[in-house]
Amino acid sequence: MKETLYSTKFLNLMASKREGKADWVYAHRPNAKNVVIIVPVIHKTDGDYTLFLTTKRPPLTEEYGDVICLEFPAGLVGDENTEETTDNALKKELLEETGYEAVKFEIKARNLVTSGGMTSEKSTLATAEIFDTEKKQIPVDDGGVITDRIEVKIKDVPAFLKKAEAKGMFLSAQTIAGVYFLWDNLKKD
Repeated sequence: MKETLYSTKFLNLMASKREGKADWVYAHRPNAKNVVIIVPVIHKTDGDYTLFLTTKRPPLTEEYGDVICLEFPAGLVGDENTEETTDNALKKELLEETGYEAVKFEIKARNLVTSGGMTSEKSTLATAEIFDTEKKQIPVDDGGVITDRIEVKIKDVPAFLKKAEAKGMFLSAQTIAGVYFLWDNLKKD
């Protein structure tokens, strides 16, 4: 049995009522059916690249100061349009956050959770194959959350992430999961 403790437009604080045990409090997105995480694979004449977003997430900056988080493009499914599908959200979020359109998306994992003890949120992770490197629109900054976009040769990703972490950047769990699915590309280069 669950109870809503506090409700906002996009996030609820819930309590799982457990007989004979303390309530388990967690965050829940009432309007989102899923989250999509997109790992761009950008094919250029000099090799394959991926694209990271640098973000300033309010929960992290409130708790840890002026920190930057490295992420892959991502977004909620169904938060603004209840009829939205995961496939629609993959295309929409990639275009909005990078300006790129993909010729193919391949779902690599479903039902990924980042912190199952704190949130009910689940994600679908997909790679996006991009051959046309012309931006189709100006990418959004998501209300100032997205601060930059960094394209990195896929073969250089491990070294890039180590340097970023050494500089004090935060790495989202979704990013690490996404890098796992780039290994096939790393083996090719």
